[in-house]
Amino acid sequence: MRVLGIDPGSRKTGYGVIERRGNLDTALAWGQITASPRLDLAHRLHAMAERAGALMDEWKPDCVAVEEAFYHESVRSTLVLGHVRGALLVAAVSRGYAVAEYSPRAIKLAITGSGASAKEQVAFMIRRLLDVRGPLTMDASDGLAVALCHLHRAGAAGLAVAGRSRGAAAIAAARAALPPRRTASLLARKVRG
Repeated sequence: MRVLGIDPGSRKTGYGVIERRGNLDTALAWGQITASPRLDLAHRLHAMAERAGALMDEWKPDCVAVEEAFYHESVRSTLVLGHVRGALLVAAVSRGYAVAEYSPRAIKLAITGSGASAKEQVAFMIRRLLDVRGPLTMDASDGLAVALCHLHRAGAAGLAVAGRSRGAAAIAAARAALPPRRTASLLARKVRG
């Protein structure tokens, strides 16, 4: 499975392409999409959507994963970020790609184990998990993190479905083997552990 991860930004949009084969995740490409700050908003959006579309055409991912918008103190910044996300989503959908969206917290949680991690922690883990060598901007690291989050979520969803029936059978067998009042404490320990 190949995923293009996009971290939208009003000035710099990070991207990363990751391919999963078996249990191995490989970073194929990463970088940032920029548009001239001299352009008006409409032309900047067009330039960013065109560049993102060119990446999709080049790498032909199975899915495009995009970070959801988060709220800035500035309403204008949040609005512009929403415009950028919209242009990128249209670029993906117009090419027929499936789109997955993840909150910044979900992405950090998938990569570092904590939804409150700093960007530097995410970049550190991206380097370690994907064995990325050489220059890696924060925007590119965030793009790779979005793609890797999707791969973790897609893989975990499959495992959860497969594991649910085995887990349910194991709990049912344990409940049948225990006296009634020990069942509640066993289930509580299973939930905590």
